Amino acid sequence: MSPATLLALGAIAFWATLASLGTALSHVPPFLLTGLALAIGSVLSLPHLLRDRRAWAVPPRTLALGLYGLFGFHFLLFVALRHAPPVEANLVNYLWPLFMVVLAPLLLKGITLRPLHVVAALLGFAGAAIAILGARGGGVTMGATPAYWGFVPALGSAFIWASYSLWTQRVPAFPTAAIGLFGLVSGLLALGCHAALEPSVTLSTRDLVLIALCGLGPLGAAFYLWDMALKRGDARQIGILSYLTPLASTGLLLVLTGRPLSWTIALAALMIISAAVIGTRAR
Repeated sequence: MSPATLLALGAIAFWATLASLGTALSHVPPFLLTGLALAIGSVLSLPHLLRDRRAWAVPPRTLALGLYGLFGFHFLLFVALRHAPPVEANLVNYLWPLFMVVLAPLLLKGITLRPLHVVAALLGFAGAAIAILGARGGGVTMGATPAYWGFVPALGSAFIWASYSLWTQRVPAFPTAAIGLFGLVSGLLALGCHAALEPSVTLSTRDLVLIALCGLGPLGAAFYLWDMALKRGDARQIGILSYLTPLASTGLLLVLTGRPLSWTIALAALMIISAAVIGTRAR
């Protein structure tokens, strides 16, 4: 297994905990949660920054790309979750691995798309759909809202994360520690959205501990690992591998809520793992 694959799997493992942490923190306004978690996640880059003060010295274009990815993705996703059925909106959002595979030849030089890549990406998306929609049938939900126009920002969030992931390879090379700067500024923007759009709340000690775990894991370390994986590996294969995220996330949530792992999870696992194997053979 290549170093890039291991790094990507590390990021996916952290992202798999986000749904469970989000469920435990469902009473916390989403922009407040994201803002605090991203700010905490930026602390992970401080040791590198103390050793080299140039670690955060990135061109404005690179910083803008970081804000586009981290803040833009979360902003549109939260808008989508408020204005469309959350399960279906989350499924639309998980078009981003497919977008990564399809957009790679368009946004990156020297990358071509083979039929096996497309087959693997579509098979992975089908597996993700089964995992997410099957979880709804099993009683794992995030609430309900009546409108459906929220699918548009959900699609936008998917495009943003896919294009951000690819465009990081088009801007001048920057150290992975700069992800901390992206997270800090994005976190401050999210806290600004909280102040403008959400009611104020009082956080308990338990809330603060869980938010810290969220910041150190899925909204912190995961972004650093993801950046290192993309710099070392094939974006098409990493995109296909990313379909493990909704599968692992749904499976962990079912385990923590005491619900049995259904046949849909087994089928989704088979399809997503098959997609990853096909993607590897498409080299």
